[in-house]
Amino acid sequence: MKILVVGGGGREHSLAWKIAQSPLVDQVYCAPGNAGIAQVAECVPIPATDIAALVAFAKQTGIELTVVGPEAPLVAGIVDAFEAEGLRAFGVSRKAAELEGSKVFAKKLMHRHAVPTPTFRVFDEARAAHACVDSMPPPLVVKADGLAGGKGALVCHTTREAHVAVHTLMEDRAFGSAGDKVVIEECLSGEEVSILALTDGRTIIPMPPVQDHKRVGDGDRGPNTGGMGAYAPAPCVGPALAREIEEKILVRTIHAMNREKRPFSGVLYAGLMLTLGGPQVLEFNVRFGDPEAQPLLMLMKSDLVPVLLATLDRKLDDIALEWHDGAAVCVVLASEGYPGNYPKGRPISGLDAAARLPDVQVFHAGTALRQNQVVTDGGRVLGVTARGPDVGEAIRRAYEAVRLIHFDGMHYRRDIGAKAVPKK
Repeated sequence: MKILVVGGGGREHSLAWKIAQSPLVDQVYCAPGNAGIAQVAECVPIPATDIAALVAFAKQTGIELTVVGPEAPLVAGIVDAFEAEGLRAFGVSRKAAELEGSKVFAKKLMHRHAVPTPTFRVFDEARAAHACVDSMPPPLVVKADGLAGGKGALVCHTTREAHVAVHTLMEDRAFGSAGDKVVIEECLSGEEVSILALTDGRTIIPMPPVQDHKRVGDGDRGPNTGGMGAYAPAPCVGPALAREIEEKILVRTIHAMNREKRPFSGVLYAGLMLTLGGPQVLEFNVRFGDPEAQPLLMLMKSDLVPVLLATLDRKLDDIALEWHDGAAVCVVLASEGYPGNYPKGRPISGLDAAARLPDVQVFHAGTALRQNQVVTDGGRVLGVTARGPDVGEAIRRAYEAVRLIHFDGMHYRRDIGAKAVPKK
């Protein structure tokens, strides 16, 4: 088979790496790709959002399956465009992608169909949003309605912080049209966890629970990022809680989408808060997470390609996913200044030495190749990912690899996975 992966980040590197291992695959392409993806796939200089060019490339090249990584092309309808030309694409339709593309849509859907989620209000005018802030006790969460690269949910511990958040999203337009509407919701306490599941709209296969680390600094300090690291499986979700999440959240959501004529086929990602009253949905995504995909795909023992095809064929009930024992940990190495402005073009050393370590994969996120030298080309640069017999050993292996890599201004969290290590 010829397979095209759409995107150019760490998630797409891990997808291309996993897909290239399949005996069913003859050639992997990636658009636009990056310096690391070029080691396992042929990179094509087409932006992930140039849907017409991607369709034309797929037809011209004889692509038999396209796997869409990022959310933006899914929300823009890339899967619909491919299907209209008789091309197979793994990912959700435009109508289903609204579950991630609009926080307002997602919250209202959950309210209508009894999917547990924090209480909320929706505003399309800043003055009314400010009035709501004055009427609700902090802490609050103020969320941009549209896509904001994982940075549009602002946790506000004081009323003043909530006013600043409304101003930032709706008046300063920090994320453009994503802030046309905002959701203001109660701030829950508990432990956060992400549950990703494959679904063909009838069958649901949950993957191991995974925890992301959103804040830029150790101890969950500093501003939100796209994710500074992740590990799986998260021990906070045992078998009984996993069943509750599947029944009350995953199944209800897929049924809700079907009833509202938005059939869902692809990856359903539920970002949850585990409260004393049970799990509640903070957000939905409609694709593999980044960096959550990296540890999950390191743990996946099964060939991924038959799973993707079974999802498209609505035959997931024939699939039994196998997983490696142990745990996997991904540590993101970021550019100086991230999640704000950051420089590009800084040489990276130590990649080969890190890659030689056992059970370690260095997934490239924001890299480019300049005169045969791998250089930084994004905020999140690398996702150093390791697998081990337990989470403690996976952490040790990941940070052993991290210490071999260097670029000027490199920073990373030193506590990825620490909360999963049993206390002595």
